[in-house]
Amino acid sequence: MRINHNIGALNTHRQLSANTANQSKNIERLSSGLRINRAGDDAAGLAISEKMRGQIRGLDQASRNAQDGISLIQTAEGALNETHSILQRMRELTVQSNNGTNTADDLTEIQKEISESVAEIDRIASKTEFNTKTLLNGNIGTKAANGTALISDFTAKGISLDVSGVKSGATLTFTLVANTSVAVSDGTTTQVLTQDPDSVTAGSTLNFDKLGLKMSFASNADLTAGFGGASLTTKTITTSGNQLSFQIGANQNTTLDISINDMSSTAVGTGTGNANVTSVGLVNVTNQSFTENIKAVDQAIKQVSAQRSQLGAWQNRLDHTINNLNTSSENLTAAESRVRDVDMAKEMMEQTKNSILAQAAQAMLAQANQQPQGVLQLLR
Repeated sequence: MRINHNIGALNTHRQLSANTANQSKNIERLSSGLRINRAGDDAAGLAISEKMRGQIRGLDQASRNAQDGISLIQTAEGALNETHSILQRMRELTVQSNNGTNTADDLTEIQKEISESVAEIDRIASKTEFNTKTLLNGNIGTKAANGTALISDFTAKGISLDVSGVKSGATLTFTLVANTSVAVSDGTTTQVLTQDPDSVTAGSTLNFDKLGLKMSFASNADLTAGFGGASLTTKTITTSGNQLSFQIGANQNTTLDISINDMSSTAVGTGTGNANVTSVGLVNVTNQSFTENIKAVDQAIKQVSAQRSQLGAWQNRLDHTINNLNTSSENLTAAESRVRDVDMAKEMMEQTKNSILAQAAQAMLAQANQQPQGVLQLLR
């Protein structure tokens, strides 16, 4: 029998310490609700769950971003709804003005209301904002060439476009017919790109990185072009300006880019023949033909309808995006919970077991400490 080292007591003490430590972990998990409170609890599980947490928070924020996008679109669409109402009233007045019973004074009074309607269209276009971003003046969408009227079709010998407000890296696409040339200027110097009709092919693309570049077509031949919403149909001149991007995903390359065209009175309308341009802002029932007036208003209504339709399509897309994001976030949260959260029932069972073992070890340690006293019987 040895008294310097009580092996039984040492063993019991070790078991008591282990049971007490396990019980402390049980209490920590039960109080926090987490199975992993520190990296040492489950190093791999912690790394996996943190990655999932990042994705979940990204999905939730993307959902909020999409909701903000819907609010912005609804703001723009609501303003265009009022623009539609104004244009319908202008059309009504234009039809009224063509009645032969009207006197010159009658036409003047009709024109007064049309002019005020045009002013309100411009006010809506310039003042409609969302979070200080102006929505309908073309600044977040495709740029009109220096605010020039966006028209459907015209024919002219020689066209000059002043392209301003275009961000760096924009792309200008154009198509030329025979015997035409393209001159590009940054406001101080001019560069003729070509005078050879065979050296410019249809759909040629010109990239530039400076602001305020000017493009002109000089030709003896007729150049037929049209640009409505800054996009042409036959001979195309497209100016790509700023876009508004909504981050609708948790990762990169998950954005929705939208562009809202200039909806001012000078940017919607129509014109025909020899560059004689008419926009809805130039409708005048006192000195302009009924045909041109009604065509300008009808084209304006068509363009506003097209923009509202596009806004509605974007809103519906964002609605579906939000539903998908919420579903993804829900499923990923469930997966993250299985990795990181504690099973309360199981952990309570473990805590009860460790508590009983700790009490038993404490009692056995008392018994082990009594064993060396048996040596005293040998010394008597």
